[in-house]
Amino acid sequence: MGSRSSNKAAVPEAKSALDRFKYEVASELGVPLTDGYNGDLTSKQNGSVGGYMVKKMIEAQERQMAGK
Repeated sequence: MGSRSSNKAAVPEAKSALDRFKYEVASELGVPLTDGYNGDLTSKQNGSVGGYMVKKMIEAQERQMAGK
């Protein structure tokens, strides 16, 4: 069962890469995110995954902009 989010990706071709990134970040943070229902997770757990994803994406973009 996939995500039932109504969010639409700005770049649909990136969806699978973002999904892989989400599970990688969840694993790093110790959040037991699974494919399908995750309603048993707290808002804090889910929010930490999204927040850390954004932090890592910003860091990567800053490195790219700095030419590193």
